[in-house]
Amino acid sequence: MAYNNRKIKVLFICVHNSARSQMAEEYLRRIGGNRFEVESAGLKPSSINPIVIDVMKEDGFDLRRKKTQAAWDLFRQGRLYSFVITVCDRKNEEECPIFPRPFVQMNWPFQDPETFTGTDEEKMQQIRDLRDTIKKRIEQFVEETTGVSDGGE
Repeated sequence: MAYNNRKIKVLFICVHNSARSQMAEEYLRRIGGNRFEVESAGLKPSSINPIVIDVMKEDGFDLRRKKTQAAWDLFRQGRLYSFVITVCDRKNEEECPIFPRPFVQMNWPFQDPETFTGTDEEKMQQIRDLRDTIKKRIEQFVEETTGVSDGGE
């Protein structure tokens, strides 16, 4: 898919905009650079998961002041996107607003960190694994949409 010189607008949506969509947004902003205009939103926004804040800090992101937002608010504003990517399961994806076309809708069903169990350290490791999986998927997405490989940063 060639997008020439215009920015590729991407929206990541998950249930609470507290983990998966936030991680995907930050990695696309870093890896995709100025080729992308990216944001994230939730179906029922809450606050960013504190463990996600810690795990993302390990990779140089500061999410402490970041706010969550509602997908429906963006829809009501008439926002347009090249890609709307849900990072939740299909059941929750069905609650997503249908943004004005044309856009490519994708689903990347990453596990919800709220379902992780174990000790705090075990949960932290599970979120690290999720973070790394999301990062790899973003690298792949950038290469697919721009034809440019990041080379692993």
